[in-house]
Amino acid sequence: METYSEDTRNILGLKLPTDPRWVNLAEIQLAEILTDHAYCEQKAATTCISLIQKNPEKEKLVEELSPIVTEEWGHFRMVLAELKKRKLPLGKQRKDVYVNKLLEFQKKGGSPTERFLDQMLIMALIEARSCERFKRLSENLDDSYMRKFYRKFMESEAGHYTLFITLAEHYMDKKTVRKRWAEWLAYEKDVMNSQELRGDRIH
Repeated sequence: METYSEDTRNILGLKLPTDPRWVNLAEIQLAEILTDHAYCEQKAATTCISLIQKNPEKEKLVEELSPIVTEEWGHFRMVLAELKKRKLPLGKQRKDVYVNKLLEFQKKGGSPTERFLDQMLIMALIEARSCERFKRLSENLDDSYMRKFYRKFMESEAGHYTLFITLAEHYMDKKTVRKRWAEWLAYEKDVMNSQELRGDRIH
């Protein structure tokens, strides 16, 4: 994978950090967090498969996302193994209020190029928020084993969210990507502000 440009790195940055109390709530509800995390990894893998299926003509996208599918599914299996080790069931998939709110901001009309850009940026945003949440867990959980567990995920997600913006820049004008990314970041801040603080979910 290519080295990320400074331009790409400079346009990243969530506008609202996670409330520190979220980690304390998550620690109390670790079984629910692990279940939600497992489904997040599963959905990330299937979404990448869908993007490949919808964009087979985009050679770079196919090449870059193919290993991400494998990696995300591997993450799903890691979380599944952790649940099994703790003798916990996978549990049921919940409605993802955060992602559904983001989907409301996606352009429904417009050109195929505009819709493709939003698909890339919503994935970048979900991965960025996941990375930020994993960082919180890796630094603030009382359990040292779980801190290390989430450190691995944090490092992986950091590369993922940058990749989606890099792909967008590959196929589109960088200024256009940057402008729309700023709009997404502002919208995501509002979404986070409007959400109830809950410890049973990653987002």
